[in-house]
Amino acid sequence: MRNERALVSVVPDMHNKRIGFLSFGHWARVPGSLVPTAGEALKQAIELAVAAEEAGIDGAFFRVHHFARQQASPFPLLAAIAARTSRIEMGTGVIDMRYENPLYMAEEAAATDLISDGRLQLGVSRGSPEPARNGAANFGYVPSDGEDGGDMARRHTALFRKAIAGHGVAQADPHYSGGATGLLPIQPQSPGLPQRIWWGAGTRKTAVWAAEQGMNLMSSTLLTEDTGVPFDELQAEQIRMFREAWAAAGHDFEPRVSVSRSVIPIVDAEDNRYFGLRAQADSQDQVGILDGALSRFGKSYIGEPDALADELAGDAAVQAADTVLLTVPNQLGVDYNAKLLGNVAKHIAPAFGWQANHVV
Repeated sequence: MRNERALVSVVPDMHNKRIGFLSFGHWARVPGSLVPTAGEALKQAIELAVAAEEAGIDGAFFRVHHFARQQASPFPLLAAIAARTSRIEMGTGVIDMRYENPLYMAEEAAATDLISDGRLQLGVSRGSPEPARNGAANFGYVPSDGEDGGDMARRHTALFRKAIAGHGVAQADPHYSGGATGLLPIQPQSPGLPQRIWWGAGTRKTAVWAAEQGMNLMSSTLLTEDTGVPFDELQAEQIRMFREAWAAAGHDFEPRVSVSRSVIPIVDAEDNRYFGLRAQADSQDQVGILDGALSRFGKSYIGEPDALADELAGDAAVQAADTVLLTVPNQLGVDYNAKLLGNVAKHIAPAFGWQANHVV
């Protein structure tokens, strides 16, 4: 059963790596964009997930941003992908929990997971800097006394996780609940979903907190701290601290850890036209201030496939993680991104431990 398979733990060794794509879901009517509208962004995301599954890719993940020309309401998209595919995981990286009604989200997530037969992988977090000033308040959510936005996101996450775990959250009315009393759980429920919630952690401290809470770790190409060491080493330390905290907490399942990387193999003239000039400019980590914190941004991997394979095989965090999410330039369209993913799968991913799920 696919539901049972979704609960199997993933050990980060050279035979259990997974790769997925991570799309920001941009659309815009600008020169060069093949995604001019929101409708095209959604439909092309579905088609790319189908193409990725056919190529043996393991996951289709989407960023969630509000008040921007990007994906904002992930569950219709993820449910549509679930209905069109049979093997690939689908998920988010990440949902900003400041904006979410935890119980409504629990219903949406459970329904989507049931459609997918247990393939949903939800990344959640406090969110990133956004276009709207105090945007969550416009959705009706404001921190309680003594809270900040991060505290509110954690509170929403705790209630969401309680709901998907089947705990009662609303007092029953015996007149309309068939005589039931006590607290009612949300419906539907999807067994196994609580083990497939990931926290997007931007620091080592937050990764430790996520482990203590029993959530998987999702770490992107940005860390909102810097110790002077290369990005992959700092991220590998974050992963090590997460795993140590997980072991100390004594949870009853093995966690998963994902990292994101921008990987663009240059294999033809089209690749070179789009990305050739970026190869040198983006080949080093960057350090700067983001949201008031000194932050380190990971480098992009752009170049000849053999060189990228060697670089990624030596990336400490890629080796420490079980899942690598490849950011894709979604505005270049389905065909280009399917080609890009196919080239990574064929020429690069085997070097850092990935094996295709099937022969294409």
